[in-house]
Amino acid sequence: MREVRARADGSDELLGACLATVLELGWDDGPAADGPVGVQRWNEWLAARNLRLVVARDRPTAGFWLARDEADRWVVMFGSPPDVVWAPDGGHGPRGGVRDALVVVALDPALPIGARAGRAMAAGGVVEGLYVAPRAEAPMRAVDHVEAVAGRGLRGDRYFDGAGTFSNPGASGHTLTLIEAEALEAMESEHGIALAPEHARRNVLTRGVDLNALVGVAFSIGEVRCVGARWCEPCAHLQRLIGPGVLRGLVHRGGLRADLLTDGTLRVGDALRVS
Repeated sequence: MREVRARADGSDELLGACLATVLELGWDDGPAADGPVGVQRWNEWLAARNLRLVVARDRPTAGFWLARDEADRWVVMFGSPPDVVWAPDGGHGPRGGVRDALVVVALDPALPIGARAGRAMAAGGVVEGLYVAPRAEAPMRAVDHVEAVAGRGLRGDRYFDGAGTFSNPGASGHTLTLIEAEALEAMESEHGIALAPEHARRNVLTRGVDLNALVGVAFSIGEVRCVGARWCEPCAHLQRLIGPGVLRGLVHRGGLRADLLTDGTLRVGDALRVS
């Protein structure tokens, strides 16, 4: 266990220190490098490592877990029966008892922990389609080219204006989404569900590249530089918009969430290259 002290006051700062302790990270290694972040931001970062934070309804009786007390401070618990093994604010046990308990668990127990490893990646791919929607749940529209703005997204798309269903200021992986044409073809052949690219609600349709392997990897689409943030797994929201079976058919092949690092124009036919 690496004991990480809080840098400042506040519940989110203590949460970050507890997580860094359990995961044996330095402050510069996680999402809280520039300041406190909450559970949602931590879960986005953890998802790229096949991990997540979950609420434990019953107090865990073994292993590491995080406890929040009535004073809104987080501590690290361990043991059976458990007790405090680290208080990042220099204090001691929970004040007034445990109010909440969080546990770090695997997103998918069949996948390796620490990285979302994909298949051996092809040398490169190509953009077969580009799609934007002006607002949340609006139909996606195919375009031949679109302006990409670093840190914002694609001009004319709902996430560019922070109006997407999952828009979250300051979060990563919301400026660009990609999906493989091969994944849609496999869903039709394996599950009998024909899903048009625009109905998948991703911005970029690719062919010839393993998007799962691009988490944490810098790559270029034409003249635009990007970096993979995490897998873009399907969810109940997508299934509600499209219909039954889509969720199951796209598990682990729903595409990639990425961040735009430079401005430029994306075009159908652009090469996707790892660099």
